[in-house]
Amino acid sequence: MGEEYRAKVFKSGNSLALRLPKALGLKEGAEMRVREESGKFVLEPAEALPRKIDISKFWGKAPWLRPLTREEREFEDSPRVWDDPDWPGWQKGDT
Repeated sequence: MGEEYRAKVFKSGNSLALRLPKALGLKEGAEMRVREESGKFVLEPAEALPRKIDISKFWGKAPWLRPLTREEREFEDSPRVWDDPDWPGWQKGDT
């Protein structure tokens, strides 16, 4: 068994919080799991959730998709109605 520390419960908003000693080496914002076992509380680090999506299993799921050719990636700008000075929403001083 390791070191023993005392911690204090305090009110934080509408919840209760447990102030843990710095000597435990926890980082601010670390996510913990808390469970009760036989009237005792057990705290342990929560597993980190994956931050990226694994797309390795997507290969071949949509064989009809293909990369765009260079010609397909090019497009022409079409005129927008609000660029026309005769457009009803156009007001003097708008530039």
